[in-house]
Amino acid sequence: MTHYVLREWERLPIGDGAGEIVPSHASSLAAAAQQSTFARRDGGGVLDYGRQYLRARGVVGIVAGEGCSLEILPKIDALETDSALRERLVHMLDVAFDLKIDLGGTSRAQWQSETLLDVLIRAFCEKLANALRKGMPRAYSTLEDDLPALRGGLNVTRQFTRHAVNPSRLACRFDEFLPDIALNQIMKATVLHLSHHARSFAVQQDLRELVFLYAEISDVPVAMLPWDRVRLDRTNDRWQGLLALARLFLEQKFQSTTVGAGQGAALLFNMAALFENYIGRLTRRACAGTALDVRLQGGRKYCLTDQATGRQLFQTKPDIIIQRNGVVTHIIDTKWKQIEAQIDDPKRGVSQADVYQMMAYAQLYRAPRLTLLYPQPNAQSARDGVHAAFDMGEHAVLEIASVALDRSATEICSQLSRLVEGEKSSTSLALAYPMPR
Repeated sequence: MTHYVLREWERLPIGDGAGEIVPSHASSLAAAAQQSTFARRDGGGVLDYGRQYLRARGVVGIVAGEGCSLEILPKIDALETDSALRERLVHMLDVAFDLKIDLGGTSRAQWQSETLLDVLIRAFCEKLANALRKGMPRAYSTLEDDLPALRGGLNVTRQFTRHAVNPSRLACRFDEFLPDIALNQIMKATVLHLSHHARSFAVQQDLRELVFLYAEISDVPVAMLPWDRVRLDRTNDRWQGLLALARLFLEQKFQSTTVGAGQGAALLFNMAALFENYIGRLTRRACAGTALDVRLQGGRKYCLTDQATGRQLFQTKPDIIIQRNGVVTHIIDTKWKQIEAQIDDPKRGVSQADVYQMMAYAQLYRAPRLTLLYPQPNAQSARDGVHAAFDMGEHAVLEIASVALDRSATEICSQLSRLVEGEKSSTSLALAYPMPR
């Protein structure tokens, strides 16, 4: 299988030369991308497919077609190599989806040679194998059987209807501690599903061994998996990350598609949504143990109310709302695009629509401090945090800030903590601009 690597918004020329993608592969990948949930009605959304090039849009991940695959990596200027971008993307997915995977043992060679899908499948296999070493989850199930000796309780109705003339058999109802439960059925379905998509021979071998371990578990179609019957508690909480990975592979994120005469697959993520979720979870982590309460995609207030019908219109969902004692003190909205230098653009690349959005938040939530948060532009940008601040009327300030994504989660949490520390100075504004009753 031929593998191609592309970064967000970059173009891959179509042709037969070096550094180009052959036309049949371009067509197959475009067809697979068109069947993704990220594709618009016109077929775009993931890839722009022209006569001379294939261009990635604001979606990252893996698209596989007949005999080929395309890996789309995020555009983070501070990270130059594909392996570094792949490692950062996996880290962001880990935090955003609460996967709880440990990739500390992954070598530089593996980050360079394996695709995003390879890395995630290998992580799933290692995590699942480690969990199974501690024992496969089991639960009591009520069974019924006709036995020569009494076991459990007697099903009186069944006994006197079916075995009225043959008392040598007893209709028994009993509980048995069995592994064929919802959690194990989901894990087996995930292993079987991934066995069709793994490229690495070593990972394929790991998947075959896992299939053997789940031989006694029922085969359940992906569409009928009993997600709602899974119960996690203190005795089996080590399976939480595995369940999140299984959802990643089996639900909307990972799609098997039909591409002409062959099969395709897509494991794709909207980078703007991923950045928002990643920053939101790290902000919550940075504020843990403080008097600040962090709400993600909360608020949900409406901009307009119809005077005639009372119907509310245009609901808002700020990315991050920070409260102190129930009072909104700060709203952060993430933007997955580059901030401009002041010398190039005094508006710093902020769109008019973004400003109007923040003005609406200031009015609806009475927030004295609002921040548009961007990824740090490049490795040479020495300063993260607030780049500029603007008055938005008498009681609100709009900040333009950035966060450096080439650093560890701990360092990014420190950046966000420093950004949020401005709450102390804005508390007096929050009190002067009280929440509406």
